Parts: sequence; C-alpha cells; structure tokens
Amino acid sequence: MASHVGAARFAYNWGLGLVGRRLGERARLREEALVGGASQREADALAATVELPWSLYALRREWNAAKATLAPWWPANSKEAYSSGLDGLGRALRAYFDSASGRRSGAKVGWPRPKKRRSRASCRFTTGGFRVVDAHHVRLPRTGVVRTHEPTTKLTTALNDAMARILSATLSIEAGRWFISFGCEVAREPCPPPQGPTVGVDVGVGCLAVVSTGRRVPNPRAAARYARTMARRSRECSSRQRGSRRHARSAAALARTHARMACVRRDAMHKLTTGLARSHGTVVVEHLTVANLLRSPASRPDPQRAGHHLRT
Repeated sequence: MASHVGAARFAYNWGLGLVGRRLGERARLREEALVGGASQREADALAATVELPWSLYALRREWNAAKATLAPWWPANSKEAYSSGLDGLGRALRAYFDSASGRRSGAKVGWPRPKKRRSRASCRFTTGGFRVVDAHHVRLPRTGVVRTHEPTTKLTTALNDAMARILSATLSIEAGRWFISFGCEVAREPCPPPQGPTVGVDVGVGCLAVVSTGRRVPNPRAAARYARTMARRSRECSSRQRGSRRHARSAAALARTHARMACVRRDAMHKLTTGLARSHGTVVVEHLTVANLLRSPASRPDPQRAGHHLRT
C-alpha cells in the first residue's frame, strides 16, 4: 500500500516537472523569436509548437512513453496508482489555468506544488480487482486481500441486495492508519420532507454554536484537553536524534495525538449537525467567517459594509 501511494506521488511530481520544462521551452522559443525580429503573433505560434501536456490524457501518453526508462519498477504497482497521481495533477493544472484566464471564480489558484513524502498520501483506483470480500476483508489491486478494522457489513448487504455498485476505491494513510474509501452508487428510497420547527444557529468563538432555542453548544476544546500530552510528546520528539527508531516512534505518537484531536472536533460537529437535522424542519445558519472574529479590532472588516447573510 505504501508503494502504491508513493507511486502516485512519483507520477505527480514527474508530470509537474515535465510541464514546467515544457513551459520553460516555450518561453525560450518565444524570447528567441522576438529577439530575432519576429512579431508577437509569430513568436506565440512558434512557442505553441512545443506540446504542453496539461490534461490527463496527454499526461498519460507522456508517462507511457517514458515509464520504461524512467521507472523500470513500474509493473510492481497497479497502473491506477500512476494514473491517480497524473489525474490529480491534471485537475490542479486545469484549476490554475482557468483561474489565470478568469474562467474560474473565487480566490486565485496558484501553481501546483510538488508533493513531499510528508504530504497527504493517497491513490485512487477506478479499474482493477478491488472489491469487498466479506464483512472484514477487502481486495485491492496488486496488494491482495486486506483485513479491515471496521466491519463492512452495511456495504456488503447493499451489494448483495443489488442496491449499490462500487465505482472507485481511494487508499490513504493518516497518522499511521490506512483507510480505504469506496465511492458507490446507491439506490436509496425517497426520504420524506423534514418535519419540525425552524431553528437558527449562530456560530461563535466562545462556544461551538448558539441555537435560537437558547441552547449553547460548548466547544470540544481538543487542544486544551490534549495540551499536556502534546507538550510531553513534542519534548520527546525534539530530544531524540532524527533518523533514529526512537525519534520515529515519538513522531508517530505525536501524529496520532494530532489525529485524535481532529477526530474529537469532527465528532462534535457531526453530532451537532445530525441532531439539528433530525429534530428540525428548517435550519438557518448565519454565513459568517469565524476566523475574522479572532482578529484585532483594527483589522476587522467594517460590519456596516460587510453586512450579514443568512444561508438555509
């Protein structure tokens, strides 16, 4: 599994370097043409002769032509691992070019960055022999049958009843734990319209949320809860030599603590939203950027100009 996510990262970084070199070649040809007395239109036409593989199809074609000499070990992994990295790069490049040309709304998208070994590692399978074997086992391409910690009974029942169909599988790792996420097409029965009163929710900083009924939902305060544990494991990690086994164990323990804090936050938010959705027909949430409330008074936006928006 580590080899597959590493192959996806390798293909992503290789494709990003290839696109960067092609862009540099285009800029060099354009500059040489302009220095030689060509017009801007002629220089652009000359630069366009250098193919720029920014789509998934073009990146796959370039990869298939170079993989034999570039990565002779590529048959050890599923071809979907490399395609997953190239697909992520294609999406990132498309977002950058659309943002630069004005076709994409919102904040400006920057140039894709190379992925490091400490970045989020994942790869996606869309073809191949991936499936759910039974309630505690799944099969992945080239990896084989893997036992799962969580039971897959609900998904297995839907598959056996022909109520679901698996479309893709995403393999990822977080704090030393491997996760497999199945993208499925599920036939669901139409849900009845929500019943119940209307409620308003105000997201705050001192507490997680304030409901219009008067209920105040406290913050989970995961950072304060695990402050002593974080401090102790950070000291252990900093006092041990980098590259040693003890440093690796301390870093893994610190990463597990960070993951635990994130789980506590997600659990609190999930319980709040699920309870509101089940007990109320309409939920109105104030569209407010909570991060702005943490700024100093001089840097906060003017409330008269910013206004308030309600999102239902």
